[in-house]
Amino acid sequence: MAFYQQSLELKEKIGDVQGKTATFAMLGQLLAAQGDFDQALNYLQQSLKILQHLRSPDAEIVKEIIAEVEQMDGDRKFARGI
Repeated sequence: MAFYQQSLELKEKIGDVQGKTATFAMLGQLLAAQGDFDQALNYLQQSLKILQHLRSPDAEIVKEIIAEVEQMDGDRKFARGI
């Protein structure tokens, strides 16, 4: 996790927008795997916003990941009776 945070800081400093979006997406997936769905969705939404601005076809992939994470979060809430 710390590696991705450092990577994100570096990419922001050097202006690597594509790398920044990939790092946001990776952080989102990692946090989702750890069960931190709110933070995961935050990173994934940041990635999606940039990809949409760039009109990147990768935006569709991130949309799919977001849908999966939202489903995982919904399943968890349902299981807990929330």
